[in-house]
Amino acid sequence: MNDQDIKNLSTDAVNLAGTCAARYVDSIRDKRVFPTQSDLDALRNFDEALPQNGTAAIDVLQQLDLYGANATVATTGGRYFGLVVGGATPASMGASIMNAAWDQIAIMENTAPTAIHLERLAAQWIVDLLHLPNDGSVGFTTGSSVANLVGLAAARNALYENLGINIEECGLTNAPPLQVVLSEQAHVTVHKALKLLGFGTNQMIKVPCDSQGRIKPNALPEIGPDTIVCLQAGNVNSGAFDPFAEIIPEAKQKGAWVHIDGAFGLWALASPDKKHLAESAWLADSWAVDAHKWLNTPYDCGITICRNPKAVHEVMTTVAPYLTSSENVPPKDMVPEFSRRARGVEVWAAIKEMGQEGISDLINRCCNHAITLANGLQELGYEIVNDVVLNQVVATIGNPDDIKAIAKFVQDEGECWFGTTVWQGRTAIRLSVSSWATTDNDVKRTLESIKRATESVLK
Repeated sequence: MNDQDIKNLSTDAVNLAGTCAARYVDSIRDKRVFPTQSDLDALRNFDEALPQNGTAAIDVLQQLDLYGANATVATTGGRYFGLVVGGATPASMGASIMNAAWDQIAIMENTAPTAIHLERLAAQWIVDLLHLPNDGSVGFTTGSSVANLVGLAAARNALYENLGINIEECGLTNAPPLQVVLSEQAHVTVHKALKLLGFGTNQMIKVPCDSQGRIKPNALPEIGPDTIVCLQAGNVNSGAFDPFAEIIPEAKQKGAWVHIDGAFGLWALASPDKKHLAESAWLADSWAVDAHKWLNTPYDCGITICRNPKAVHEVMTTVAPYLTSSENVPPKDMVPEFSRRARGVEVWAAIKEMGQEGISDLINRCCNHAITLANGLQELGYEIVNDVVLNQVVATIGNPDDIKAIAKFVQDEGECWFGTTVWQGRTAIRLSVSSWATTDNDVKRTLESIKRATESVLK
């Protein structure tokens, strides 16, 4: 194979992929939100034993387009309300395609100059948007699962250092146990991060919450310099925020480390209309947030922010003779991943595309859609069981089996998609509005689908 052959193969593959991707995006608003059973059955066309011989790149991509595209979930189309999933803005989606073609290893300047430059700029824009310390560590991870891990790892090591224990040398053997104070409704990713860091359940004190899932400050245990306090910005069901202003100053005064899991809710700080919900969040020591949620970058992208860069770097730094030194701390020393994609490129593109006002408008628009959905559900006879303060709507009607049947009806119809949850002991539907692509008409169509489902199930 000569140089021209290699060039032609790569160019033809990228051109075909671009054509298929453009066709997919062009039809996304008319696509079923969840695939049909026949679309899912067609995935069997991929099933084969390990190929002994290669297949032309064009044929591989055509197979992906033919059998794969129809079996995807239309999360970018405007009517996907499951989990808390944002869409992908046009610029961030395009940047992701370009980023794939660049295929940079975003660990330091001499492996990816453009990517690292854009990541540093995006990092500064993020802390400006969220009004967080601008001299901290900002790293790009796969999502809040790892972003929480980074913040909590920094907390663990920093608290032990303050207690005169260097666990980098001695490990956790014979180290006195730290205390972790967290909400009884803390997200599962916080629990996962704590387990990975060696915290046992006996070290975790789960604090009772009020009817909206907010920690009750008067139920907090004694807090000291051996304590990590995990708070939440945006309860995954209700969207509520822990009372930061009541908890953080006192916890900090007593020497504790405060970490905030703000996967989607922390973006409220980017909206002048909603930032009061996260009052005093900036006083914490570390924060986790997702770009692939409310900033609407493509999957995957989490962001970990820490007030004390040294605490992060001492846990995450990697040293090897083949790694060159840098005037600035390289991305490889801010997150666990060594080899990783340049996620910050898409973050830069999304912020550049929308600007501060556009991001604020996105947050407010989603929240307004949530209120419209809640009002429409009430008109259909549903009880809204959360205070709709952000982008989350939890509603119930009938009995648990009715709720599950209604959700299945809507999912099977394909007009929109949302799931069920159990909130305060009650089975309910949960809608999360997080996409820039959601319009008033999408909300209208969603309510009409729910109406058809409700009338069919409760007839």
